[in-house]
This record gives sequence, C-alpha cells and structure tokens, in this order.
Amino acid sequence: MAYRAEYLWIDGSEPTREIRSKTKILADGEDPGLWGYDGSSTNQATGDNSDVVIKPVFQCPDPTRGENDILVLCETLLPADMSPHPTNTRAVAAASLARFADQAPIFGLEQEFTLINPATGWPAGFPPNGFPAPQGPYYCGVGSLKIHGRDLIEEHTLACIQAGLAISGTNAEVMPGQWEFQIGPVDTVTVGDHLWVARYLLFRLAEDHGVEVSFEAKPMPGDWNGAGMHTNFSTKAMREGPYENIVAACEAMGALGKPEEHIDAYGVGIEDRLTGVHETQRFDQFSYGVSDRGASIRIPWQVAKEGKGYIEDRRPNANADPYVVSSLVTDTICAALS
Repeated sequence: MAYRAEYLWIDGSEPTREIRSKTKILADGEDPGLWGYDGSSTNQATGDNSDVVIKPVFQCPDPTRGENDILVLCETLLPADMSPHPTNTRAVAAASLARFADQAPIFGLEQEFTLINPATGWPAGFPPNGFPAPQGPYYCGVGSLKIHGRDLIEEHTLACIQAGLAISGTNAEVMPGQWEFQIGPVDTVTVGDHLWVARYLLFRLAEDHGVEVSFEAKPMPGDWNGAGMHTNFSTKAMREGPYENIVAACEAMGALGKPEEHIDAYGVGIEDRLTGVHETQRFDQFSYGVSDRGASIRIPWQVAKEGKGYIEDRRPNANADPYVVSSLVTDTICAALS
C-alpha cells in the first residue's frame, strides 16, 4: 500500500525565510530519499541552473493525514557536489553543535505568532473599524471577549504531540489574537527541526480554519506588544553551577561586538519591536538582570536563588530562523565557557 511523504524545506525568501512543502507518494516499505525542486521559484537558484536537492534529515508522523503518512524535513544541497546550499542554515547549526557537543547545549524556544483575519487584515479579535480594549486581560486569558482562535491552538498542540515534537506548552499572549507555543528543551539542531515542523503544522491547520498566521515582529503599531521568539539556553556548566557560570554567559552575550552581531541575525523588524517598552530592551542597548523582562537577557528568579540553571534571551523576533539563533547563541556562550 502506498503512503504519502510531505517533504518540507526552508526557502531563500527575503527578508524572512519560509517553509515550503510538496508530496511524494512512496510504496509501502520504501524510505524517503533524495528529491529536488525548482530553486528559481524559491529564491535559491536561477532559471538556467534551477535544481536544488533536498535531503531528508528528520521525519515524524503527519497528524493531518492518514496514520501511515509522514512529514519529512530536509536540508537543501547543491546538486554539483551535494554540499550545503548557501541558504542551508541547519548545516551551520549542526556544525555549532559538533564543536561544542561536550558542553551539552540545550534550548527552549518560545514561538509567538499572531492570527490574522484575512477579511480585515487585522489580528483576530480586533473589530473591523476600531480597536479592542487595551492590553491587560488577554495574556493567558479565558473567555470569548478576550480569546480568539483557541480551537486552532488546541488542534495545533495535539498535532505537535501526535507528531512527536518536543512541544512543552502553549498560552495566549498579551495582544488579542496573539499566541505562543514552546519547543524544548532539546539541543541546538533539534530545536530548529522541531520548531520548523511545528510552524508548518500551524500554517497547514490554519488553512482549515480560514485564518492566516503572522510571525511579523510588530503586527500592530502603537501600544501593542510585538511578537518574539524568546530563547532559553543552558549548558551543562550552567545547569550544574555555580552562579558565576550564569553571569559569564550573560557577559559573553554582551561582549564587544556581540550584541550587534546577534541583533543583525535575530529577525526582520527588530527596531520596531525592541523599543525599550512593551517588555523589551532597546535594540541598540544591552543589559541583563534577574526577573527583568525589560532587559536583553533575563535571569529567572529561581536561577538566581539556586545558583544554576538557564538564561532567556528576549531579543529574537518571532520571524527569526531558529537555526541561526541557536547556532549563534551556542557559539557565543560555549566559546566563552570553554
């Protein structure tokens, strides 16, 4: 009996990367293998040399289809020599993990997003010709006046569980129509694999609900929170203590030239989101502090109390590439703690 393999890969779209997919029908017992696509349609090749190879690197059940169907996440390769395509950021993350595997880096990513009403172009819960009540009651709220899109969120959460992804939580966020799911704790590469597949499932299920998903950093101007991808990180030394290892990690992130390097890689629209208000530090300033959601790096209160644990980088945008974020954080902190 045949089954369906939905091949997923990351394109070369600018300014933000997108996930693409297409279906391959495989015979029962046949494993997914190399495939290809038209890179000239994904900003990854020219028309006169358009082929890009996709190589399976992670697969899981496809909860949107039959019980035998699967999702196949792929890396992109150049057909001439099967080397990583220039847009293949997963290969960069894999190299970072290989360099610092002895430090056992672990991530937890908090993926915020906004559900958009296609008819109005505004976030779900925003009236067509006005604004809802100010922020306050929506974060982790309950009730039809506060919460919009819960059916989709519940379906997405269950789909991620059925796919075997490392989803660890969900919640409504500060702005109406804004939600979050968390992936982790897992390593530098796995966190990107699982987050990209979870993004695919979110977009795919949103089709059935007639809504659009936005990872835009500041989907509504004015006195509304932006959307981030808060990045929780630890190494073995940070998890075991002493507290000086936590401080050293924060100092490494603020070392000369590092804040600018990270900000440049943390997504599009960062200046609009990191303004110094709405629970952010300014994009051109760096700070860290215990329980401080207005800092670049937050040290959770229990970490300060116990003298060990993890830190939260609050700067990455919702539209950042998780492979880019995880490799950069791994390289910066692990090099400093070596």
